[in-house]
Amino acid sequence: MKKKLKLIIGIVLVAIVTFLGYKITTKLNHKKEVAERIKTVPNFSFTTLNGESFTQNNLQNKPTIFVYFNSDCEYCQSETTKIQERLQDFKHTQLVFVSYEKKEQILQFAKSYKLDNQKNVTFLEDTKAKFATIFDVNSMPYIVVYDKNKQLLQKFKGDTKVDEILKFIE
Repeated sequence: MKKKLKLIIGIVLVAIVTFLGYKITTKLNHKKEVAERIKTVPNFSFTTLNGESFTQNNLQNKPTIFVYFNSDCEYCQSETTKIQERLQDFKHTQLVFVSYEKKEQILQFAKSYKLDNQKNVTFLEDTKAKFATIFDVNSMPYIVVYDKNKQLLQKFKGDTKVDEILKFIE
């Protein structure tokens, strides 16, 4: 009886260690894959608030900052306030705000932060929630900074100081 119990415990432990090893390896491979995919601006297609398609080909030849947000998220609201207050510091940067919310909510958010009529600010609707998959988003706001050559400079998760973001585009 004791031998059977030891054997069963041994098998269970080997199975658990094997399973955990598999999960860790899978997660590491996924992270490598995402890092490689976003090294340069990946292919994407979202919808502008005017209903037009917006892809990586619509990006201007200047640094680009993607801000993935939700209008109800307090951290997203705080981040947007900080960006809006320092909008002049972003004048040579393309700001692309992306949300999976409905167009009306995004438009209301853009208007309430007075970003709806800024030349360098674009709001996009991610109707298929692809941004989170493409960029491996696991928190909000999620900010991705690219240089004018579309090369990744930095990613930020959560509420971030504007000076930290500006360090990468100046």
